[in-house]
Amino acid sequence: MRYDSAFINGDWIPVGPETMSLVDPATEQAFATLALAGPADVDKAVAAARSAGPAWREADRAAVLRRIRDGIAARRTEFAAHITQDMGCPPKISDAVQVGTPLAVLDGFLSNPDPAVERLGHSLVVREPVGVVAAITPWNYPLHQVVAKLAPALLAGCTVVLKPSEMAPSAVLLLAEIFEEAGLAPGVCNVVVGTGPVVGAALTAHSGVDMVSFTGSTVAGRLVAKSAAETVKRVTLELGGKSASVVLPDADLAKAVKATVNNAFLNSGQTCTAWTRLVVHRDQHDQAAALAGQFAETMAGRLGPLASKAQWERVQGYLAAGEGRLVTGGPGLPDGHDRGYFCRPTVYADVPRDARIAQEEIFGPVLAVIPYADIDDAVAVANATPYGLAGAVWSADQDQALAVARRLRTGQVDLNGARFNPVAPFGGYGQSGNGRELGRYGLDEFVEIKSIQLG
Repeated sequence: MRYDSAFINGDWIPVGPETMSLVDPATEQAFATLALAGPADVDKAVAAARSAGPAWREADRAAVLRRIRDGIAARRTEFAAHITQDMGCPPKISDAVQVGTPLAVLDGFLSNPDPAVERLGHSLVVREPVGVVAAITPWNYPLHQVVAKLAPALLAGCTVVLKPSEMAPSAVLLLAEIFEEAGLAPGVCNVVVGTGPVVGAALTAHSGVDMVSFTGSTVAGRLVAKSAAETVKRVTLELGGKSASVVLPDADLAKAVKATVNNAFLNSGQTCTAWTRLVVHRDQHDQAAALAGQFAETMAGRLGPLASKAQWERVQGYLAAGEGRLVTGGPGLPDGHDRGYFCRPTVYADVPRDARIAQEEIFGPVLAVIPYADIDDAVAVANATPYGLAGAVWSADQDQALAVARRLRTGQVDLNGARFNPVAPFGGYGQSGNGRELGRYGLDEFVEIKSIQLG
């Protein structure tokens, strides 16, 4: 693994002198020293991407992307192991979700080609690549969030500079090796690993970058948007969430609660779409809270650690505040752990709808159970945060569930546990960001639209 280099214009170029240790969150032991790129490396990467653009637009882009997809599949076990070591995801989840999902996303893009030209009356509407894309991704899904940006950008004819999180860079460094194996032309995709305040800031402000696609916290997203505005770049932001799972009185309560707990605690709660608010009728609140506690306790030995000491300390701060009635979990390490950044799966009941744990993205295995009076009140609770990324509605009546889903101010809603769709648009309302990823709508973000009137 090339922890000492950036991948620029098809070559591995040593960077530094600034370094940091990569730490296994399960053991708290350092396993590698990562050299951090700087602004000069960003300049080289952007120049390479601009130079590679014209030839890439004429290439058989789908064929190259298919080889990249096959390369990931061939080294699936290796990807999963690196992700587990970098950010703590349990091996089975690393394989099934952290690697399986990006493969499904790639299959979706490759099986649903989008037309480049459309005829509207006497006009041709032409879709052209936006140009050089800076893709800035976080640590919680270090391969999936890269693929969700890279696949449509490359298919659209854009060239890319990737900045993965310095906390979990291994999957993207391995991906760069696959670029070489797949025959991706030099400069089409470049990888620079560095911190947000240095490399991220240099990319968002760079005059040679035409678009920034960012996934991360809402706080960081605001900074990205402000910086990119100086050069009027296109910006897409996939930010935080505080999603509600709304259980209507006629739903199968046990099924809904179990699925909500599983969703909220996936990846140890480090998922932007996590249903971290269980919204139930007040007459069912105590039963739902007890069930949530039981299901959470069964997960205690199956959750991986949080990704870093800083993240663990952040979650502990929320747990120490003790808002609501503690059903299970709470502060401290789980039983059986004396090291590692493990967190107790935690459920709070009777949570006030304006409490911090009901309003703020915690990014840990913490579920807030909130009662409602009637359906209108349930919708009000679900919509009562600045976010709007995901959600769920549960009901024995599909039409009623759909009617409630349409009232939720959020980018996607799952009815009765419906599964993830890798070609459906993904993105949020409000402070969850703007723009969409995945499928046709995700591809649209990476193109400029030109009208040509025919005489």
